[in-house]
Amino acid sequence: MPDILVNGVRLHYTEQGSGPETIVFSHSFLLDSRHFDPQIAALKGRYRCIAYDHRGHGKSEVARSGYEMENLYQDATGLIEALGCSPCHFVGLSTGGFIGLRIAIRRPELLKSLVLMDTSADAEPPEAMKQYRLMLFALRWLGYRPVVGRAMPVFFGSGFLQDPSRSQEVRQWQRRMMANDRRAVVDFAKGIFSRGSVYEQIDAIRIPTLVVVGEKDVPTPVEKAMRMVEKIPGAQLKVIANSGHLTTIEAPEAVNAALAAFLDSQG
Repeated sequence: MPDILVNGVRLHYTEQGSGPETIVFSHSFLLDSRHFDPQIAALKGRYRCIAYDHRGHGKSEVARSGYEMENLYQDATGLIEALGCSPCHFVGLSTGGFIGLRIAIRRPELLKSLVLMDTSADAEPPEAMKQYRLMLFALRWLGYRPVVGRAMPVFFGSGFLQDPSRSQEVRQWQRRMMANDRRAVVDFAKGIFSRGSVYEQIDAIRIPTLVVVGEKDVPTPVEKAMRMVEKIPGAQLKVIANSGHLTTIEAPEAVNAALAAFLDSQG
């Protein structure tokens, strides 16, 4: 489980499996690369799988600054180049999808295909920004405990949260959210929530693209996914039934099947 210095920050990453092609996994805000563990387990027999933690998350460096969208984009491209991954299959969920879109638009030579999961090409809606500002204020001054309870129904669907057989998973992801550095998370959130729209540029994307979205995703609902599919030439859509925002955790088998079918079609 090595670290690498790119774009002035130390990023933690894992590398598993082998094969002629590489998949790079880029995770959601507040979590870390472990939410792709089920997908890596399913794909590492045929692919080199690299999953990294964003700055300020997981085991990566808590940088003093540099949490704007542009920095996160440069972190990802720097990692891909430093690890000799290109052209890679890029799988990004939520924040990872914001990053993947920008790579596909600006540096398409780095990518072989793009998987956009529970994400959006649009700027953050004004009504959502009001809620996020309140959440960040509470997080900064009161800590995680009063915030995580409100955040869980945003990240996860009610079926997952209310399933007694998955209560241990729910508690595990709560703990992982709360393990992140609080100041870094606030700065990171400000950076991603203030991102600009790239919607008008995505019709320039020419690499094979799969858009995956949970049927009950709250932050980036199915309508956002459909907007991207309609705009990106040849893009495919897969809606994951009864899942919220974090489809890789809630419905790993369905996500694995969708990824495998899409990647197989690139051969």
